[in-house]
Amino acid sequence: MNLTDESTTGVSEKTGEKRKMSNKKLFYYRIFDDKEKLNYLKSSLSHEEVEHWLREYERTHQKYFNPEFISYLHEHDPEAEIIEISDISY
Repeated sequence: MNLTDESTTGVSEKTGEKRKMSNKKLFYYRIFDDKEKLNYLKSSLSHEEVEHWLREYERTHQKYFNPEFISYLHEHDPEAEIIEISDISY
């Protein structure tokens, strides 16, 4: 699934200045790690690029944990972010 962030004007939390966000395509992926934990990943990289960096990550790691992989991926994609999902009932 991919979604495109819309152009919006917001206010910076750090400076209080208005800022303009650009249109950019963000992709959302489901990922499982060696603990069989399901997380979601938001990235500006295409599926092929994420797969490439996953293969590179696997070459140097024996176990795979989502937060560690996201940190590694963040070096190649500053937009990379783990998304944790929690249930809400009403």
